[in-house]
Amino acid sequence: MARSRRVERQLALCTCGVATAPEIARPASVAAMPWWKSLSNGGVSAEALPPHRRREVPQLSAEAGLVVEDAATGFCGAVVRCERDAVLLEDGKGRVRTFPLRRAAFLIDGDPVTLVRPASPATTGTARSASGSLKVVGRRARVARASRIWVEGKHDAELVERVWGHDLRVEGVVVEPLGGVDELVERVAEFHPAPHRRLGVLVDHLVDGSKESRLVQAVGSPHVLVTGHPYVDIWQAVRPAALAIPRWPEVPHGVPWKEGVCQALGWVNRQGIPDPAQGWCRVLDSVASFRDLEPALLAAVESLIDFVTTGA
Repeated sequence: MARSRRVERQLALCTCGVATAPEIARPASVAAMPWWKSLSNGGVSAEALPPHRRREVPQLSAEAGLVVEDAATGFCGAVVRCERDAVLLEDGKGRVRTFPLRRAAFLIDGDPVTLVRPASPATTGTARSASGSLKVVGRRARVARASRIWVEGKHDAELVERVWGHDLRVEGVVVEPLGGVDELVERVAEFHPAPHRRLGVLVDHLVDGSKESRLVQAVGSPHVLVTGHPYVDIWQAVRPAALAIPRWPEVPHGVPWKEGVCQALGWVNRQGIPDPAQGWCRVLDSVASFRDLEPALLAAVESLIDFVTTGA
């Protein structure tokens, strides 16, 4: 087992006797007995003493590389790993021995300590990505798949990246903005979908009777999945509570939706003109995780990710 220079120095000190317990003045009758045993009235275990007579012994997590000395045998070594009720120590000569995890069973700098098993990841908390999935740490981004996810515009792509970016990099999925879905059928044909080259499409305002729903019906490939949300714009897929507003404002017919929203919410420039660029920055900055998005968008995007990564 490879050890760091810090661990090697500590093991060297143990070999030289530095880690042994210090001399403590004691009656002659117990002069040859370590103090933690002499406290126990003739060798009786300290654990058998009443609580008011026990000396407080600190607990330390038996992390790999921690150098300790076994109080009973004097064996000094670095922690290799913990088993259910024992710890494995490796000394400076590479010898590995197993010792039970008992109270005050080890010494550090001559002082007794109780080693305990390190906390497992389940007890310390599991890292989650913004989408709520298990966060993968230390892995390089995967080479991009042939499959793709298309979204209508730049704002859609930025919002998907904000919440699902980690998942997409792990899976090697690229998200591309279309600039609208008016030519969706032609674009799909140019993509040449196949079993190893799947395509997922996220569409705004996908409701019965809408222009978007009619365009989607014309896409017939089994290797293409089109999902969407019912909102006029991706902005509405962000929960109002995330922006500290009671609801998304209703925009009068004939008024561009984003301009109408910015005007109603006071997102205007110095001249009092609605500023959608400023408005989008506010919307995107309000999103920290999937909890800030409406369920309809969450379901749509999750379905697309599953579709383009299945069987690849």
